[in-house]
Amino acid sequence: MKKRRYLTFQITIIICVLAAGAILVCWLLNSIFLEKYYVMQKKADMVEGFELISDASGENMLESDEFEIVFDNICANGNISSLVISADGKVIRSSSADDSQLRQEMLQTIWSSNLEEVIQTGENYQLVSTTDFRLGSEYLVLVGSLENGEMIIMRTALESIRESADLSNRLLLMVGLVMIAVSLLVGSYMARRVTRPIVQLTNISRKMVDLNFEAKYVHGAWKRDPDLRFGYLLRQRRESGRTDEEQVAGNEIDILGDHMNRLSETLERTISELKAANINLQKDIEKKTQIDEMRKEFLSNVSHELKTPLALIQGYAEGLEECINDDPESRDFYCDVIIDETGKMNRMVKKLFTLNQLEFGNDQVVMERFDVTELISGVANASRILMEKQGISLEMENLPTVYVWGDEFKLEEVVTNFLSNAINHCEGEKVIRISYALTEEQLRVSVFNTGKPIPEEDIDQIWDKFYKVDKARTREYGGSGIGLSIVKAIMDSHGQKCGVINREDGVEFWMELSTK
Repeated sequence: MKKRRYLTFQITIIICVLAAGAILVCWLLNSIFLEKYYVMQKKADMVEGFELISDASGENMLESDEFEIVFDNICANGNISSLVISADGKVIRSSSADDSQLRQEMLQTIWSSNLEEVIQTGENYQLVSTTDFRLGSEYLVLVGSLENGEMIIMRTALESIRESADLSNRLLLMVGLVMIAVSLLVGSYMARRVTRPIVQLTNISRKMVDLNFEAKYVHGAWKRDPDLRFGYLLRQRRESGRTDEEQVAGNEIDILGDHMNRLSETLERTISELKAANINLQKDIEKKTQIDEMRKEFLSNVSHELKTPLALIQGYAEGLEECINDDPESRDFYCDVIIDETGKMNRMVKKLFTLNQLEFGNDQVVMERFDVTELISGVANASRILMEKQGISLEMENLPTVYVWGDEFKLEEVVTNFLSNAINHCEGEKVIRISYALTEEQLRVSVFNTGKPIPEEDIDQIWDKFYKVDKARTREYGGSGIGLSIVKAIMDSHGQKCGVINREDGVEFWMELSTK
């Protein structure tokens, strides 16, 4: 507000100074040149009048009625006293009704005056400046000889010229004071009208510095419709195909306001795009970092997983080569260990290949409708001998026939991993229970086994490659820590969910499948 008032004050003062300056210049010009100009004009009028009267005398029209009007106009319009006298002293023409009185005054002016300056000399006249000491007045006097030999005397007072100039200066001074007051009022009003949109633009630019792009310039904010947004009006005008200058039927400030609005919109859009790009870049960086960490972890885990079986294979192969125990039973044992460790490595490599294909999307999902109960029964029957060997009882609760959508081969891998994981961690009552939870569009398949719960800090990490909750036990049954990673990748490729829940007496793994 202070800035606007300061700018308004500046503009008002400038307008007043310009008005006062113009009036002062006019007053100085009047004071210096008006009197001289007035005298010069009087001289021209007197000479012109003399020439007209001289021409009339040469045509013997000086005493005619027609010339009387011309003579009166010369004297009245120029405020000139004129007297035409014949050679015998008779008054031929006079600008006054009292000829004798004017004749006496004219002669006295000439006789009692002090000739100060000869201003102009013509062929038949002489124009002089005189001072009448008797009257204390200055005159311009023209004394000349007409073409017919008669004499003419013309006189005009310089005092009236000075009074006129002085009067003009006083009037100009009074008018100037009034004009300065009017300029103060009008300047203040116009300055407010000019500064209000400028201050509005200043406030908008200040908000733009703080990255606040909500404020917009309002066209004609001081007019009757202050709620009309300039941007809305411009959009309507822009649709008509007119140029910037045609769109804004106002002034340059309105056009500037439009440009500020469009600049604000452009900056807001650009900053939004930059922020979005920055977020995406940050995600890409984080993803790249994560991939690098995963790669390092993967190499470390693969190296660790392969180190033990390779060491065993190498050791037993060297034992065979050196014939440490040459009996057939020892050789068979050594060979069995090598074959067993080689098989573990082969299975791990196959799982890694499968997981790699799933994660990179190289293994396409073939969607088909199939009986999931039949699939689960087939996997359970294949593992029944192993479960009986470990004293595990399988409860399937008379599962109903349910058809689902998915890749049957890949989902069989999921069920196999769930069931294998349950067998390897089944303890206590040694019960594995497979159950369904069916809704209108989803089927949740749960595989529960009695035993120790998974530590809470490990639940979110069991889906990571090579992660093992109990490394010793995993090593005992030949696990590689890849199975659940394959499960997660398969379910993600189907766009479905999977998870794990700790129960009071065991652990439940589940997956969801679409029935429609």
